[in-house]
Amino acid sequence: MSKLFEPITVNNVTIRNRTVVSAMVTGLCGADGMATEAFIAYHEAKAKGGWGLIIPEDYVVAPGVGGSKDLPGLYDDAQIPSHKELTDRIHVAGAKIVCQIYHAGRRISKDETGLEPVGPSAMKFAGGPWEISRELTVSEIEEIVEQFADAAVRAKKAGFDGVEIHGAHGYLLHTFNSPFSNKRCDEYGGSIAGRAKLSVDVVKRIREKVGPDFLVQYRISCEEGVPGALTIEEAKAIAILLEDAGIDLLHVSQGGDFNHVVSPSACEPKATYINNAAEMKKVLHIPVIGVGRINDPLIAEEILRSGKADMVTMARASLADPEFPNKAKEGRYQEINYCVGCLQGCTRGCLANPMIGHESEYDLSMVASPKNIFIAGGGIAGCEAAIVAATKGHKVTLFESTSKLGGQWLLACVPPGKADFTSLVAWQNVQLKKLGVEVRLKTPLTKALVEAEKPDVVLVASGSKPSIPPIPGVDQPFVVTASEILAGKINAGRNVVVIGGGSVGAETADHLAMHGSKVTIVEMRDKIAADESARPRKFLMERLEDAKVGLITSAQVLLIGRNAVYLERNGETIKLENVDNVVISTGSKAYSPLVEELNDCSCRVIAIGDANGVKDGRHNMEEAFKTALAL
Repeated sequence: MSKLFEPITVNNVTIRNRTVVSAMVTGLCGADGMATEAFIAYHEAKAKGGWGLIIPEDYVVAPGVGGSKDLPGLYDDAQIPSHKELTDRIHVAGAKIVCQIYHAGRRISKDETGLEPVGPSAMKFAGGPWEISRELTVSEIEEIVEQFADAAVRAKKAGFDGVEIHGAHGYLLHTFNSPFSNKRCDEYGGSIAGRAKLSVDVVKRIREKVGPDFLVQYRISCEEGVPGALTIEEAKAIAILLEDAGIDLLHVSQGGDFNHVVSPSACEPKATYINNAAEMKKVLHIPVIGVGRINDPLIAEEILRSGKADMVTMARASLADPEFPNKAKEGRYQEINYCVGCLQGCTRGCLANPMIGHESEYDLSMVASPKNIFIAGGGIAGCEAAIVAATKGHKVTLFESTSKLGGQWLLACVPPGKADFTSLVAWQNVQLKKLGVEVRLKTPLTKALVEAEKPDVVLVASGSKPSIPPIPGVDQPFVVTASEILAGKINAGRNVVVIGGGSVGAETADHLAMHGSKVTIVEMRDKIAADESARPRKFLMERLEDAKVGLITSAQVLLIGRNAVYLERNGETIKLENVDNVVISTGSKAYSPLVEELNDCSCRVIAIGDANGVKDGRHNMEEAFKTALAL
């Protein structure tokens, strides 16, 4: 790890290593733009965790010009003191901090902030429900330049080491840079130089006001992913103009109107956008920050050694584990809680780390009177509860009926593109051992054990069971569940029908198709994988199309016959013939018989995770965390 933890100096600012936490929306500030204790503690935890450069999110340069009301701001001198406390505490922890200043432009939410969206041209933001933006006048543009510069001056007074001008992700400056959204014919449009003029003017004016010795960096989107939009070659040309205007560092991102491309999911390659940074380095003399699903210190090291970037952004990795750099520097790779790329939280929470964003609220210090706690079920919720309870000093015994921990999360790791999900269970195993939790595998918790060993509390985390619909013929031997397929218990035949096209059914179909089956999905709703996050769903649907998986929506299964499935769709009966297997994936239901069995025991009994109602992984982890914290 020699390169990742090598210091770098940019315009008189020496950063202790090459790790970067980029700006992510937290929702931890109020409408007044002040830095709250929750906001400060959130960033302070990362500074203490060893991150080199921290960039808090979206400081609005004027009242109401953000995408929401809960953003920090530096448009008023009265806001400076609260943010000075932030920078002071970050500096005490050894990190550097740069203030990201922005104007949301077309992504202003009128319903949220009261202002209308604005942009270079009258055009709607294509990635959301916003209304058509109003075209800015030249005098308004000139006023915005001053607002950026004044915010930079306040950032300097507040103790920030620099500012990052947000020119990416579909926000105002980006929309001026982009030919997709800028249709102007005046000095702020037309050519590359015209479209880049607003950004160049902002950089020059900031440099005039803050002086030569203050770090000024720019975040750029170099690929937008929509037809007729900004490409890497145009972005490189704009970057040259920005360097000439006076920036010290370029933060190379991606995405625009379809903003989910900013955050790659688990099914996308590691460092998927890093070649954009490498391209920028070919034409610039200043350092470049690379981004794009970099969640492993070994990948970060490889990027730096290969010369593709000078620093590496690992934003979501910092959510999953604020201590990531400290652990990596010490070679404790197995103790890192890795981001799994699930996209179930990110901007306002994290599946892998329910503590994030609550650093000032949750207390993990040792309890005065430890309890004896039994946990029934070793899925991710049961393991999370065990880890938190043991961290608090309780004596914890975890019972799991099978031979290994992970529960149904192990099944979630099986479909294509989800291998990173295994890292959560691997981390939980390490933590349980480190904390001294007694784990009894192949040992279901029973009422007899509870009565014999007399715990103070029993947490029932026994998960859920597949919900089997009352379809005639569903009890035939060739009818199986998605869980049995993903667990490798059933070797599916050539022709398979999956009943249920939610995310689990669609991912099971993807898995079957990848392994040679001809698959048809039957779904009652009008959309396949409607419950899946946008980015993973995009790639899932592409894979299903490539594998020629049949998709029958708005259909009801009438009967499972002998190697056949009968459907009703729009009043028409459809027969699917020569079916080797039918896979049921029509949801799950809570499974918690132990709760009722223990209703006359003296100990406290609490159901958590799917046993307390089926939900996604993030909410199961959050519930387990909070329950164990309160014991």
